[in-house]
Amino acid sequence: MIKSKYHVIIAGAGVAGLYAALCLPSDITALLISKQTLDVCNSTLAQGGIAAVYNPDDDDTVNLHYHDSLRAGGFKNNPETLWKLVTEAHSDIERIISLGVDFDKDKEGKYHRTLEGGHCRRRIFHYKDSSGNEVTSRLREQVLTRKNITVLPETELCNLKRTHTGFSADVLRDGDHFTYDCAYFIMATGGIGRVYERTTNASIATGDGITIAYELGAKIKNISLIQFHPTAFYDRSETARECFLISESVRGEGAYLLNRDGERFMENYDPERMELAPRDVVSHAIISEAKRLSSDEFHLDISHKDPEFIRNHFPAINRFLLSKNIDMTKDKIPIYPCHHYLMGGINVDVTGQTSVPGLFACGECAHTGVHGNNRLASNSLLEALVFGRSCAEEITRKLREREAFKGSLDPEKLSSYKFLRRFDSKPVPNGLRTKIREIMQKAYFVFPDMVAVKEGLPEVTKIKEELENGNYIVDVRYVEAKSLATVAYLILREII
Repeated sequence: MIKSKYHVIIAGAGVAGLYAALCLPSDITALLISKQTLDVCNSTLAQGGIAAVYNPDDDDTVNLHYHDSLRAGGFKNNPETLWKLVTEAHSDIERIISLGVDFDKDKEGKYHRTLEGGHCRRRIFHYKDSSGNEVTSRLREQVLTRKNITVLPETELCNLKRTHTGFSADVLRDGDHFTYDCAYFIMATGGIGRVYERTTNASIATGDGITIAYELGAKIKNISLIQFHPTAFYDRSETARECFLISESVRGEGAYLLNRDGERFMENYDPERMELAPRDVVSHAIISEAKRLSSDEFHLDISHKDPEFIRNHFPAINRFLLSKNIDMTKDKIPIYPCHHYLMGGINVDVTGQTSVPGLFACGECAHTGVHGNNRLASNSLLEALVFGRSCAEEITRKLREREAFKGSLDPEKLSSYKFLRRFDSKPVPNGLRTKIREIMQKAYFVFPDMVAVKEGLPEVTKIKEELENGNYIVDVRYVEAKSLATVAYLILREII
């Protein structure tokens, strides 16, 4: 039976949301809602792995991981949250292993670590080239066994209102609206990739959680700090919004970046790190090289490595490329930069608390400051773990304090907000989301185009205000269109 009142509601079933739920004690009730089926999230798509210093006997240290993250982030990282990230990585890696997550091991039975751009040591825990799927699958299995956690897939968060005891959430499920109440709320809704024409993100990444938090009054910070991944598969014959990612670890294992003329070019942009430079450096280099040569033809080439190693180390990428008639053991892989990740979002403190009391955020929708101006490869799943746990720990502490003060905290006594329903509403117009994507792709792809930014801001502002003030049916299409308009507005306004 699905109750209507919980200690905690968590929006999002990626690594951050799943792990936050698992870190709650068994006497704290939680409702976990997922926009689509439980396997549709950005976490599942993550290929590389989790960056962590695990074994003190290795030649790696948390100080080195800290410095690599700082350097990749342009030294604009939040020192407090970044230090928390790198020093607590060990315990969260250990915990998810105990929950059943399987990482690759070498012939001696030790955990194999791979290398990625921006890292000075091999510290990426991985499962083949589908680490995100491995981690989310195991965490999801655990969540579904917990009696204190109720899971609602294919449930859209439409609105969130504060009450004097917590929050009321308006959700859409099976075509009907329902209200669920909680003392604390965790946003773990992921990124904003669908605000662009082409992205590596899943279809759920429309910025819903960021928009709803913004409307509640939460501070949004550094939302214009967007990472464009340099090596998305580039198929000129396809118009699909979702681009297949060619993992950072392919370069980490020795792949070369080649321009139209088949020449390696990174020595002209970052001679020290070459192909292992951070993502923003490589993306900037590709765009600069494209302008120099008047060509968007670029390739990634790992064919000089042992074919058996390639097949074993990158089975998912290899299968995908073979479906495109490309054999990565022999052929060059066509690539080009594509939207990938958001470094900014709902601003939170070291515990995951937002500026709205009782509202927490973790994962890609949150701005912890750990990434600075550019995320170091494989720090994202780590951030989801560390700060997902931090949210759960802080909420647990707050609930215990409330219990001590009031004697108990019975969710059934939580107050509820009455959401108004209108029956004369009309469907949201077609084409708004397409228009927003066109504006964003033109205004800010790798480098911002300030003329297009200034032209685009009034346009997205008009769309945003029309959706906010118009009488539209509150369904998934409306929520996503309003979210995309709001996110585009926040990005362009911040750039200006």
